[in-house]
Amino acid sequence: MARAAYVTDLKTLQGECSANYWRLIRLVGELEAGMSRDIVLNAAGRDAGRLQLRVQEQAPYTTILHVSQAGIWDDVMPPPRMRVHLYHDVRMAEVTDFQRERHFEGRYRYPNSRMHQPDEKLQLNRFLGEWLEHGLAHGLYADLPETP
Repeated sequence: MARAAYVTDLKTLQGECSANYWRLIRLVGELEAGMSRDIVLNAAGRDAGRLQLRVQEQAPYTTILHVSQAGIWDDVMPPPRMRVHLYHDVRMAEVTDFQRERHFEGRYRYPNSRMHQPDEKLQLNRFLGEWLEHGLAHGLYADLPETP
């Protein structure tokens, strides 16, 4: 029996990217290029590390953020990190780099050489959304000056 090919759900992907844009706007606020915000995360009363947001570049229609987590698992596994482009004209945020891997396709044939899921791009943007929601709901944050 032949398996049906995965079809990209653009409506869901765009919805996730739009929601992430507004989550990031709430968290980043008025930060400018070179500035950072650390959000101390709490999960069930326990330290869950820090969500770090750093504005890498800013232009009239685009902002590039570096999003990472530091803290509790640094010595066990590499902490998650991603680059996110905020497109101000369409009010969307898109993960463009995850763990130093770039250019994710809208869909992948499965199996593939990199073992990406068929909906890898959507999953990465959903992960960002869950991460940001946790920061908004359970985080305390402070602005930090640029570090060399």
